[in-house]
Amino acid sequence: MSFADTFKALSDPVRREILQLLKQGRLSAGEIASNFAMTGATISYHLSILKKADLIFETREGTYIYYELNASVLEEIMLWLSELKGDSSDEKTEN
Repeated sequence: MSFADTFKALSDPVRREILQLLKQGRLSAGEIASNFAMTGATISYHLSILKKADLIFETREGTYIYYELNASVLEEIMLWLSELKGDSSDEKTEN
């Protein structure tokens, strides 16, 4: 995972909405697409960027592909952001 790919993926509101949908559980591409007024090709493009950033992963079952949120990458980002921000209680005790 590269943070550049992750932040690029998160920069688009459609991709953030896809992640919100997947927070509820795994969905097929068709189920995801039914929430948007765009072509299947456009949804596939967004899913591809999310996969490249390791924010989602896919599982093939028969002719269907299901997408799921990769929570471990999100946790990694949150940890990094938290460390970057610093813990305000640590700062107070050091001063």
